[in-house]
Amino acid sequence: MRAIAVSEYGATPSAVELPRPEPGPGEILVKLVAAGLNPVDWKIVDGLLKDTVEASFPLVVGTDGAGVVAGTGPDVDRFAVGEQIFGQFRDVARGVGSYAEYAVVAQDAPLAPMPEGMIYSQAAAVPTAAMTGYTMVREAQVDAGRTVLVVGATGGVGQMAVQFAADLGARVIATAHPDMADELRRLGADETVDYGPGADVSEQVLAGHSGVDAVIDVVGGPQDVEHRAGLLRPGGAYVSSIGAVNPDKMAAQQLSGVNVHAGGSGDLLRVIAEMIDASRIRVAVHREVSLEEAPAALAAGRLGGARGKTVIRI
Repeated sequence: MRAIAVSEYGATPSAVELPRPEPGPGEILVKLVAAGLNPVDWKIVDGLLKDTVEASFPLVVGTDGAGVVAGTGPDVDRFAVGEQIFGQFRDVARGVGSYAEYAVVAQDAPLAPMPEGMIYSQAAAVPTAAMTGYTMVREAQVDAGRTVLVVGATGGVGQMAVQFAADLGARVIATAHPDMADELRRLGADETVDYGPGADVSEQVLAGHSGVDAVIDVVGGPQDVEHRAGLLRPGGAYVSSIGAVNPDKMAAQQLSGVNVHAGGSGDLLRVIAEMIDASRIRVAVHREVSLEEAPAALAAGRLGGARGKTVIRI
């Protein structure tokens, strides 16, 4: 089968031919049609997990995907051959990832039937971004009437966080370059603040508000967090998806600080699928590339400034 893989941590991902995997007990074989590109993909290639899990090489790159169940191992009772599913397929210890024609995955992994009427490229864009955005909004204790600042709102996780917060009835302020402002408003943001070079997000927010109840930050480092924490009202919450929050420091200021890590479950993915089915959440794909173009797209993702999701056609 065709796949994008690395021979060791730090190596440049490249197209390779690998044997098609076979499912074992409790596992399913999925013929992948599309894969979603996430920052965690290149971070894993760089060795993000090398101290916590022993990888198998060649290691196929990728986490998110969508496809059709092509086979099942013994004791599988959750999915059937021919069923369209989407979810997370990464298993570093076995060298498995989603940038491939086939993947073997445990039936109790974060997987769910595809939402009605959704095409594979859209479904592949959902899992990590949506589950991370949903969890961040919940950890921030977002509710109707509260004001939330989403920093890094134009990327996959940020766009989902904007929508989940708006769905709960919060007033959402989103950071965006001016050419993305209209798109963020269509997703539910009540207002946007410029995130361009030299722009001071905190200054812009305080020009129209006395503060915010929560900050959901998918891009800021520790120094950014320390600066923007001044926007929070007493009892407010600061949630980061890149581990930039110091919870103890936040607690000393009578604030809540939470670091959310990419992950999820089949149950959560089903909840999100139901929200998509009900048109409460919209899935937008910014760019589609071929499997052979995936290494270049992954390299471009390192530069930051994401605007929506990139999806790989397999």
